[in-house]
Order: sequence, then C-alpha cells, then structure tokens
Amino acid sequence: MAKGIEKGTVMQGDTIGEIRIAGDVVANIAGIAATEVEGVASTVGNVTNELMSKVGIKTLSKAIRVEVDGTACSVAIALIMKYGYHIPSTCKKVQERVRTSIENMTGLTVSDVSVRVEGINMTGQA
Repeated sequence: MAKGIEKGTVMQGDTIGEIRIAGDVVANIAGIAATEVEGVASTVGNVTNELMSKVGIKTLSKAIRVEVDGTACSVAIALIMKYGYHIPSTCKKVQERVRTSIENMTGLTVSDVSVRVEGINMTGQA
C-alpha cells in the first residue's frame, strides 16, 4: 500500500491516475441509503451526527462500520426503527438499498451488510 493512503481507502488503477475512495465516504453512502428505507427512524447516534454537522463535521461512522479490502467491502450498521414496522423485512430492504447504493456509486463489490437494531422510535404513538 502506498505511503499516505489512509486505512479503508479504495484505489483503482487507471491509465490517467488513481481513484481513491475513503472508508468514511462509503459509510456516509450506507447511512444515507439506510435512512431512505421506510420504517427506519435513524442511524444510532443520529442526533449527535446532526449536531456535529452544524459545526462542520459530517460523518455517520459512529453507527456504521465499513471494512474495505481492495475492491470489496463489508458494512455493519446500527439503526433505530420506527414503531409498527416488521423488523426482518425492513432490515432486508436496508441491506438491499445499502448494497445497491454503494455498488452503484463506488464500483465496489459489497460482500455483506450486517444490520443491528438498537431501538424503536415511539414518536407519534399513542
């Protein structure tokens, strides 16, 4: 690995040069994709992420772990679900959305997406 390249960086050789995608970028793609699924309230630590983004730090990596190995990666994500949604089918949709988003945007092959449900959001429930 070349000196100065951070851990979790993807490098793709090209006749023009290299393309490097940091692991945090992949984690952000995964977080956005997961929260787009109906039934997902947020990633774990989302309030903290919102506050940190107001001071210029944008990362979802607390709730999302990405391991990049060459042109493949694995993702582990922790979520808060909305009350009333079927957890197994919602998590399956999250896995599919995260995999598709990462593969389409980065060209990486996603080997697995692990989802951990950390809680249920009861907001709006009587």
